[in-house]
Amino acid sequence: MLHLHGLKINFMAHSLLEKLESLRLKFEEVEQQITDPSVIADQKRFVQLNKEYKELQLITAAYKDYKNVLDNITSAKEILDTEDDAELREMAKMELEDLQDKVPLLEEEIKILLVPKDPQDYKNAILEIRAGTGGDEASLFAGELYRMYVKYCESNNWRISMTSCTEGTQGGYKEIIAAVTGEGVYGILKYESGVHRVQRVPQTETQGRVHTSAATIAVLPEADEFDVELNMNDVRKDTYCSSGPGGQSVNTTYSAIRLTHIPTGIVVTCQDEKSQLKNLDKAMKELRSRLYSLEYEKYLNEIASKRKTMVSTGDRSAKIRTYNYPQGRVTDHRINLTLYNLPAVLDGDLQEIIDKLIVEENAERLKASDI
Repeated sequence: MLHLHGLKINFMAHSLLEKLESLRLKFEEVEQQITDPSVIADQKRFVQLNKEYKELQLITAAYKDYKNVLDNITSAKEILDTEDDAELREMAKMELEDLQDKVPLLEEEIKILLVPKDPQDYKNAILEIRAGTGGDEASLFAGELYRMYVKYCESNNWRISMTSCTEGTQGGYKEIIAAVTGEGVYGILKYESGVHRVQRVPQTETQGRVHTSAATIAVLPEADEFDVELNMNDVRKDTYCSSGPGGQSVNTTYSAIRLTHIPTGIVVTCQDEKSQLKNLDKAMKELRSRLYSLEYEKYLNEIASKRKTMVSTGDRSAKIRTYNYPQGRVTDHRINLTLYNLPAVLDGDLQEIIDKLIVEENAERLKASDI
Protein backbone atom coordinates (compact mmCIF):
# COMPACT_ATOMS: atom_id res chain seq x y z
CA MET A 1 0.00 0.00 0.00
CA LEU A 2 1.11 3.58 -0.68
CA HIS A 3 0.39 6.73 1.29
CA LEU A 4 -0.80 9.79 -0.66
CA HIS A 5 -2.01 12.98 1.04
CA GLY A 6 -2.79 10.95 4.16
CA LEU A 7 -4.85 8.42 2.19
CA LYS A 8 -3.87 4.82 1.79
CA ILE A 9 -4.61 3.73 -1.75
CA ASN A 10 -3.62 0.71 -3.75
CA PHE A 11 -1.00 0.55 -6.48
CA MET A 12 -3.64 0.69 -9.24
CA ALA A 13 -5.03 4.04 -7.99
CA HIS A 14 -1.50 5.43 -7.57
CA SER A 15 -0.57 4.35 -11.10
CA LEU A 16 -3.79 5.87 -12.42
CA LEU A 17 -3.07 9.20 -10.70
CA GLU A 18 0.45 9.30 -12.13
CA LYS A 19 -0.85 8.61 -15.63
CA LEU A 20 -3.59 11.24 -15.27
CA GLU A 21 -1.16 13.85 -13.95
CA SER A 22 1.10 13.38 -16.98
CA LEU A 23 -1.94 13.76 -19.27
CA ARG A 24 -2.98 16.93 -17.41
CA LEU A 25 0.45 18.40 -18.15
CA LYS A 26 0.10 17.33 -21.78
CA PHE A 27 -3.32 19.05 -21.89
CA GLU A 28 -1.79 22.32 -20.67
CA GLU A 29 0.95 22.01 -23.29
CA VAL A 30 -1.59 21.45 -26.11
CA GLU A 31 -3.74 24.29 -24.74
CA GLN A 32 -0.79 26.66 -25.21
CA GLN A 33 0.10 25.29 -28.64
CA ILE A 34 -3.36 25.88 -30.17
CA THR A 35 -3.06 29.59 -29.37
CA ASP A 36 0.35 29.84 -31.04
CA PRO A 37 0.06 31.86 -34.33
CA SER A 38 2.53 29.55 -36.11
CA VAL A 39 0.38 26.52 -35.21
CA ILE A 40 -2.84 28.28 -36.28
CA ALA A 41 -1.18 29.04 -39.63
CA ASP A 42 -0.50 25.31 -40.16
CA GLN A 43 -4.11 24.19 -40.60
CA LYS A 44 -3.36 20.47 -40.71
CA ARG A 45 -1.47 20.59 -37.41
CA PHE A 46 -4.08 22.92 -35.89
CA VAL A 47 -6.91 20.50 -36.71
CA GLN A 48 -4.98 17.55 -35.24
CA LEU A 49 -4.14 19.47 -32.04
CA ASN A 50 -7.76 20.53 -31.62
CA LYS A 51 -8.86 16.90 -31.69
CA GLU A 52 -6.18 16.03 -29.14
CA TYR A 53 -7.26 19.00 -27.00
CA LYS A 54 -10.89 17.79 -26.88
CA GLU A 55 -9.83 14.27 -25.84
CA LEU A 56 -7.45 15.52 -23.16
CA GLN A 57 -10.05 18.00 -21.90
CA LEU A 58 -12.43 15.13 -21.07
CA ILE A 59 -9.67 13.13 -19.34
CA THR A 60 -8.47 16.19 -17.37
CA ALA A 61 -12.02 16.96 -16.17
CA ALA A 62 -12.46 13.32 -15.03
CA TYR A 63 -9.04 13.48 -13.30
CA LYS A 64 -10.07 16.59 -11.34
CA ASP A 65 -13.28 14.86 -10.19
CA TYR A 66 -11.35 11.71 -9.21
CA LYS A 67 -8.65 13.63 -7.30
CA ASN A 68 -11.29 15.75 -5.57
CA VAL A 69 -13.11 12.61 -4.37
CA LEU A 70 -9.85 11.08 -3.07
CA ASP A 71 -8.96 14.34 -1.25
CA ASN A 72 -12.44 14.47 0.32
CA ILE A 73 -12.06 10.84 1.46
CA THR A 74 -8.81 11.86 3.15
CA SER A 75 -10.56 14.76 4.94
CA ALA A 76 -13.46 12.56 6.04
CA LYS A 77 -11.05 9.96 7.45
CA GLU A 78 -9.10 12.64 9.31
CA ILE A 79 -12.33 13.82 10.98
CA LEU A 80 -13.11 10.25 12.06
CA ASP A 81 -9.56 9.86 13.43
CA THR A 82 -9.39 13.16 15.31
CA GLU A 83 -12.88 14.51 16.00
CA ASP A 84 -14.78 13.78 19.22
CA ASP A 85 -18.07 15.49 18.24
CA ALA A 86 -20.59 12.68 17.59
CA GLU A 87 -22.62 14.69 15.05
CA LEU A 88 -19.54 15.63 13.00
CA ARG A 89 -18.31 12.04 13.10
CA GLU A 90 -21.69 10.77 11.83
CA MET A 91 -21.68 13.31 8.98
CA ALA A 92 -18.10 12.34 8.07
CA LYS A 93 -19.02 8.64 8.15
CA MET A 94 -21.99 9.16 5.79
CA GLU A 95 -19.91 11.30 3.43
CA LEU A 96 -17.11 8.71 3.44
CA GLU A 97 -19.50 5.91 2.43
CA ASP A 98 -20.91 8.05 -0.36
CA LEU A 99 -17.45 9.02 -1.63
CA GLN A 100 -16.11 5.47 -1.51
CA ASP A 101 -19.02 4.34 -3.68
CA LYS A 102 -18.02 6.94 -6.29
CA VAL A 103 -14.38 5.80 -6.58
CA PRO A 104 -14.91 2.59 -8.65
CA LEU A 105 -17.41 4.38 -10.93
CA LEU A 106 -14.94 7.20 -11.61
CA GLU A 107 -12.11 4.71 -12.14
CA GLU A 108 -14.21 2.82 -14.69
CA GLU A 109 -15.05 6.06 -16.50
CA ILE A 110 -11.38 7.10 -16.56
CA LYS A 111 -10.22 3.69 -17.82
CA ILE A 112 -12.66 3.97 -20.75
CA LEU A 113 -11.37 7.48 -21.52
CA LEU A 114 -7.79 6.16 -21.46
CA VAL A 115 -8.45 3.35 -23.94
CA PRO A 116 -7.23 4.53 -27.38
CA LYS A 117 -10.22 5.62 -29.43
CA ASP A 118 -10.91 5.22 -33.10
CA PRO A 119 -9.61 8.57 -34.43
CA GLN A 120 -12.53 8.62 -36.86
CA ASP A 121 -15.12 8.83 -34.06
CA TYR A 122 -15.01 12.63 -34.02
CA LYS A 123 -15.71 12.96 -37.74
CA ASN A 124 -18.91 13.73 -39.60
CA ALA A 125 -20.47 10.83 -41.47
CA ILE A 126 -21.80 9.73 -44.83
CA LEU A 127 -25.00 7.69 -44.39
CA GLU A 128 -26.05 5.26 -47.13
CA ILE A 129 -29.34 3.38 -47.14
CA ARG A 130 -30.04 0.83 -49.86
CA ALA A 131 -33.21 -1.20 -50.30
CA GLY A 132 -32.43 -4.93 -50.23
CA THR A 133 -34.65 -7.96 -50.69
CA GLY A 134 -38.37 -7.27 -50.78
CA GLY A 135 -38.95 -5.11 -53.88
CA ASP A 136 -41.25 -2.10 -53.34
CA GLU A 137 -41.70 -3.00 -49.68
CA ALA A 138 -37.91 -2.77 -49.16
CA SER A 139 -37.89 0.70 -50.74
CA LEU A 140 -40.69 1.83 -48.43
CA PHE A 141 -38.74 0.48 -45.45
CA ALA A 142 -35.56 2.28 -46.62
CA GLY A 143 -37.60 5.49 -46.66
CA GLU A 144 -38.81 4.86 -43.11
CA LEU A 145 -35.25 4.20 -41.94
CA TYR A 146 -34.15 7.50 -43.47
CA ARG A 147 -36.97 9.30 -41.64
CA MET A 148 -35.87 7.53 -38.41
CA TYR A 149 -32.31 8.84 -38.82
CA VAL A 150 -33.53 12.35 -39.69
CA LYS A 151 -35.52 12.39 -36.42
CA TYR A 152 -32.57 10.99 -34.46
CA CYS A 153 -30.21 13.59 -35.94
CA GLU A 154 -32.65 16.37 -35.07
CA SER A 155 -32.79 15.17 -31.45
CA ASN A 156 -28.96 15.44 -31.30
CA ASN A 157 -28.87 18.86 -33.03
CA TRP A 158 -27.01 17.35 -35.97
CA ARG A 159 -27.53 18.46 -39.55
CA ILE A 160 -28.51 15.81 -42.08
CA SER A 161 -28.70 16.68 -45.76
CA MET A 162 -29.49 14.40 -48.66
CA THR A 163 -26.76 14.15 -51.29
CA SER A 164 -28.46 11.89 -53.82
CA CYS A 165 -31.34 9.43 -54.02
CA THR A 166 -33.18 7.03 -56.28
CA GLU A 167 -36.88 6.86 -55.44
CA GLY A 168 -38.86 3.61 -55.30
CA THR A 169 -41.72 3.03 -57.72
CA GLN A 170 -44.28 2.90 -54.90
CA GLY A 171 -42.56 5.43 -52.64
CA GLY A 172 -39.55 5.34 -50.34
CA TYR A 173 -36.07 4.96 -51.81
CA LYS A 174 -34.11 2.32 -53.66
CA GLU A 175 -31.02 4.20 -52.53
CA ILE A 176 -30.39 7.34 -50.51
CA ILE A 177 -27.10 8.97 -49.51
CA ALA A 178 -26.90 11.77 -46.95
CA ALA A 179 -24.21 13.76 -45.15
CA VAL A 180 -24.50 14.09 -41.37
CA THR A 181 -22.58 16.84 -39.58
CA GLY A 182 -22.26 17.44 -35.85
CA GLU A 183 -20.21 16.64 -32.75
CA GLY A 184 -18.89 13.05 -32.78
CA VAL A 185 -21.39 11.90 -35.41
CA TYR A 186 -19.45 8.95 -36.84
CA GLY A 187 -18.58 7.54 -33.40
CA ILE A 188 -22.30 7.15 -32.69
CA LEU A 189 -23.80 6.31 -36.09
CA LYS A 190 -21.13 3.70 -36.93
CA TYR A 191 -23.12 1.09 -34.97
CA GLU A 192 -25.90 1.31 -37.59
CA SER A 193 -23.88 -0.31 -40.41
CA GLY A 194 -25.30 -3.66 -41.49
CA VAL A 195 -28.61 -5.20 -42.60
CA HIS A 196 -31.83 -3.93 -41.03
CA ARG A 197 -34.74 -6.34 -41.45
CA VAL A 198 -38.46 -5.56 -41.26
CA GLN A 199 -41.25 -8.09 -40.64
CA ARG A 200 -44.77 -6.84 -41.38
CA VAL A 201 -47.79 -7.14 -43.65
CA PRO A 202 -47.04 -5.06 -46.76
CA GLN A 203 -49.68 -2.64 -48.09
CA THR A 204 -49.80 -4.68 -51.30
CA GLU A 205 -50.48 -7.97 -49.46
CA THR A 206 -54.15 -8.97 -49.73
CA GLN A 207 -53.91 -12.18 -47.67
CA GLY A 208 -52.60 -10.42 -44.56
CA ARG A 209 -49.38 -12.46 -44.52
CA VAL A 210 -46.28 -11.17 -42.81
CA HIS A 211 -43.37 -10.59 -45.20
CA THR A 212 -39.70 -10.01 -44.47
CA SER A 213 -37.83 -7.24 -46.29
CA ALA A 214 -34.46 -5.66 -45.70
CA ALA A 215 -32.35 -2.57 -46.22
CA THR A 216 -28.59 -2.21 -45.93
CA ILE A 217 -27.07 0.66 -43.99
CA ALA A 218 -23.47 1.81 -44.47
CA VAL A 219 -21.97 4.61 -42.36
CA LEU A 220 -18.62 6.03 -43.49
CA PRO A 221 -16.45 8.63 -41.74
CA GLU A 222 -16.37 11.86 -43.72
CA ALA A 223 -12.79 12.61 -44.70
CA ASP A 224 -11.28 15.95 -43.75
CA GLU A 225 -9.61 17.95 -46.49
CA PHE A 226 -6.23 16.97 -45.01
CA ASP A 227 -6.99 13.23 -44.91
CA VAL A 228 -6.82 12.67 -48.67
CA GLU A 229 -4.54 14.26 -51.23
CA LEU A 230 -6.82 14.35 -54.26
CA ASN A 231 -5.27 15.00 -57.67
CA MET A 232 -7.99 16.74 -59.71
CA ASN A 233 -6.36 15.41 -62.91
CA ASP A 234 -7.65 12.01 -61.75
CA VAL A 235 -11.24 13.27 -61.48
CA ARG A 236 -13.71 13.63 -64.35
CA LYS A 237 -16.49 16.11 -63.68
CA ASP A 238 -19.83 15.90 -65.50
CA THR A 239 -22.81 18.21 -65.07
CA TYR A 240 -26.42 17.33 -65.83
CA CYS A 241 -29.97 18.43 -65.07
CA SER A 242 -31.37 17.52 -61.65
CA SER A 243 -34.35 15.18 -61.47
CA GLY A 244 -36.97 14.68 -58.78
CA PRO A 245 -38.08 17.18 -56.12
CA GLY A 246 -36.44 20.58 -56.14
CA GLY A 247 -38.68 23.29 -57.54
CA GLN A 248 -38.69 25.20 -60.82
CA SER A 249 -34.96 24.91 -61.46
CA VAL A 250 -35.19 21.11 -61.81
CA ASN A 251 -34.55 19.91 -65.37
CA THR A 252 -33.72 23.46 -66.52
CA THR A 253 -30.21 24.09 -65.18
CA TYR A 254 -27.12 21.88 -65.22
CA SER A 255 -26.66 22.05 -61.44
CA ALA A 256 -26.27 18.32 -60.71
CA ILE A 257 -22.70 17.01 -60.45
CA ARG A 258 -21.19 13.60 -61.21
CA LEU A 259 -17.57 12.99 -60.24
CA THR A 260 -15.64 9.94 -61.45
CA HIS A 261 -12.33 9.05 -59.83
CA ILE A 262 -10.57 7.45 -62.78
CA PRO A 263 -7.91 5.35 -60.91
CA THR A 264 -10.49 3.62 -58.66
CA GLY A 265 -13.67 3.92 -60.74
CA ILE A 266 -15.53 5.48 -57.77
CA VAL A 267 -18.51 7.58 -58.93
CA VAL A 268 -20.37 10.08 -56.75
CA THR A 269 -23.31 12.29 -57.66
CA CYS A 270 -24.98 15.23 -55.97
CA GLN A 271 -28.14 17.03 -57.09
CA ASP A 272 -29.56 18.12 -53.75
CA GLU A 273 -28.69 21.83 -54.08
CA LYS A 274 -29.84 24.27 -56.78
CA SER A 275 -26.30 25.67 -56.95
CA GLN A 276 -23.73 23.75 -59.00
CA LEU A 277 -20.94 25.00 -56.70
CA LYS A 278 -22.71 23.67 -53.59
CA ASN A 279 -23.34 20.32 -55.29
CA LEU A 280 -19.68 20.17 -56.31
CA ASP A 281 -18.57 20.87 -52.72
CA LYS A 282 -20.81 18.07 -51.37
CA ALA A 283 -19.69 15.67 -54.10
CA MET A 284 -16.01 16.41 -53.37
CA LYS A 285 -16.54 15.68 -49.67
CA GLU A 286 -18.20 12.37 -50.51
CA LEU A 287 -15.49 11.41 -53.00
CA ARG A 288 -12.75 12.15 -50.44
CA SER A 289 -14.65 10.08 -47.88
CA ARG A 290 -14.96 7.11 -50.24
CA LEU A 291 -11.27 7.20 -51.10
CA TYR A 292 -10.41 7.54 -47.42
CA SER A 293 -12.70 4.62 -46.58
CA LEU A 294 -10.78 2.29 -48.90
CA GLU A 295 -7.87 2.55 -46.46
CA TYR A 296 -10.03 2.80 -43.34
CA GLU A 297 -11.88 -0.43 -44.23
CA LYS A 298 -8.72 -2.44 -43.50
CA TYR A 299 -8.79 -1.17 -39.92
CA LEU A 300 -12.56 -1.61 -39.63
CA ASN A 301 -12.38 -5.22 -40.80
CA GLU A 302 -9.63 -5.91 -38.28
CA ILE A 303 -11.61 -4.59 -35.28
CA ALA A 304 -14.89 -6.11 -36.51
CA SER A 305 -13.42 -9.57 -36.02
CA LYS A 306 -12.85 -8.70 -32.34
CA ARG A 307 -15.99 -6.69 -31.53
CA LYS A 308 -19.50 -7.98 -31.94
CA THR A 309 -20.87 -4.41 -31.96
CA MET A 310 -19.20 -3.72 -35.33
CA VAL A 311 -19.83 -5.21 -38.76
CA SER A 312 -16.90 -5.56 -41.15
CA THR A 313 -17.17 -3.88 -44.53
CA GLY A 314 -16.73 -7.25 -46.20
CA ASP A 315 -19.71 -8.60 -44.27
CA ARG A 316 -22.36 -5.96 -44.88
CA SER A 317 -24.80 -8.84 -45.31
CA ALA A 318 -24.68 -9.33 -41.53
CA LYS A 319 -28.16 -8.92 -40.04
CA ILE A 320 -27.87 -6.55 -37.10
CA ARG A 321 -31.45 -5.53 -36.27
CA THR A 322 -35.04 -6.67 -36.83
CA TYR A 323 -38.12 -4.44 -36.70
CA ASN A 324 -41.16 -6.67 -36.08
CA TYR A 325 -44.48 -4.86 -36.58
CA PRO A 326 -46.94 -7.57 -35.41
CA GLN A 327 -45.18 -7.81 -32.03
CA GLY A 328 -44.19 -4.11 -31.87
CA ARG A 329 -40.61 -5.09 -31.09
CA VAL A 330 -37.09 -4.15 -32.14
CA THR A 331 -34.28 -6.67 -31.67
CA ASP A 332 -30.59 -5.89 -31.97
CA HIS A 333 -28.97 -9.26 -32.67
CA ARG A 334 -25.40 -8.23 -31.77
CA ILE A 335 -26.18 -7.79 -28.07
CA ASN A 336 -29.42 -9.82 -27.85
CA LEU A 337 -31.39 -6.70 -26.94
CA THR A 338 -35.16 -6.69 -27.46
CA LEU A 339 -37.33 -3.62 -26.88
CA TYR A 340 -41.10 -3.40 -27.27
CA ASN A 341 -41.21 0.21 -28.40
CA LEU A 342 -41.14 -0.07 -32.20
CA PRO A 343 -43.15 3.14 -32.93
CA ALA A 344 -40.81 5.22 -30.72
CA VAL A 345 -37.68 3.73 -32.33
CA LEU A 346 -38.98 4.43 -35.85
CA ASP A 347 -39.71 7.96 -34.65
CA GLY A 348 -35.99 8.43 -33.93
CA ASP A 349 -35.75 7.17 -30.34
CA LEU A 350 -32.55 5.18 -30.93
CA GLN A 351 -30.53 6.35 -27.95
CA GLU A 352 -31.23 3.39 -25.64
CA ILE A 353 -30.06 0.90 -28.29
CA ILE A 354 -26.94 2.92 -29.16
CA ASP A 355 -26.08 3.49 -25.47
CA LYS A 356 -26.16 -0.28 -24.84
CA LEU A 357 -23.99 -0.91 -27.91
CA ILE A 358 -21.48 1.69 -26.66
CA VAL A 359 -21.40 0.04 -23.20
CA GLU A 360 -20.78 -3.34 -24.83
CA GLU A 361 -18.02 -1.98 -27.04
CA ASN A 362 -16.37 -0.17 -24.11
CA ALA A 363 -16.33 -3.45 -22.19
CA GLU A 364 -14.70 -5.19 -25.15
CA ARG A 365 -12.14 -2.38 -25.57
CA LEU A 366 -11.26 -2.48 -21.86
CA LYS A 367 -10.86 -6.23 -22.01
CA ALA A 368 -8.46 -5.92 -24.92
CA SER A 369 -6.41 -3.12 -23.30
CA ASP A 370 -3.84 -3.39 -20.52
CA ILE A 371 -5.26 -0.56 -18.39
